[in-house]
Amino acid sequence: MHPDALQAHQQFHIRQRIRMVVNQYQVHAVAPDGSEGGLLAFAQQKRLAFKEQVTIYTDDTQQQPLLGFKARQRLDLGATYDVTDPAGNPIGLFRKDFAQSLLRSTWHLEQGGLPQLTGAERSLPVALLRRFVDALSWLPYHFDFGADGQPAFSVVKKWGLRDRYVVQIHNPQLDRRLVIAMAIGLDALQSR
Repeated sequence: MHPDALQAHQQFHIRQRIRMVVNQYQVHAVAPDGSEGGLLAFAQQKRLAFKEQVTIYTDDTQQQPLLGFKARQRLDLGATYDVTDPAGNPIGLFRKDFAQSLLRSTWHLEQGGLPQLTGAERSLPVALLRRFVDALSWLPYHFDFGADGQPAFSVVKKWGLRDRYVVQIHNPQLDRRLVIAMAIGLDALQSR
């Protein structure tokens, strides 16, 4: 899918598929009636990589890259991830705020021409439970991203046996590729 066509979408569903040595993510459009629409993007992440890199493709054939993100450093608790298009041109970046994340996971997202966005888990009790009771990592969570009191987008992990997410975008200027990268990053990188 062309990035301009992707911009028209205000909501996405993301599903994780677990395989032996990789995590796979399917990004679907949401139809006007709320049902899940066609596949917009597909990503695959190798588990236990020393320097995290994820390529997101236009579909599950993995023939045409749409975007990617890559850590600048190896094994850094507050690593910065650069998000680029297939030609390597910057789209934006995101990074985990390690100090803030001790209690409630917090991320910062930057896109040129827009204020820096900060996203944090909405519920402190759920955040604390997920940290201190490892068996509860399946608990749903809700991240709200915004700047200066203005919401930009949200990522909601739903109840279920497999990880499912609903991404709602409020800021029309926000590059959807950057939002997709952050949403997949929340799942892939949250426990690191």
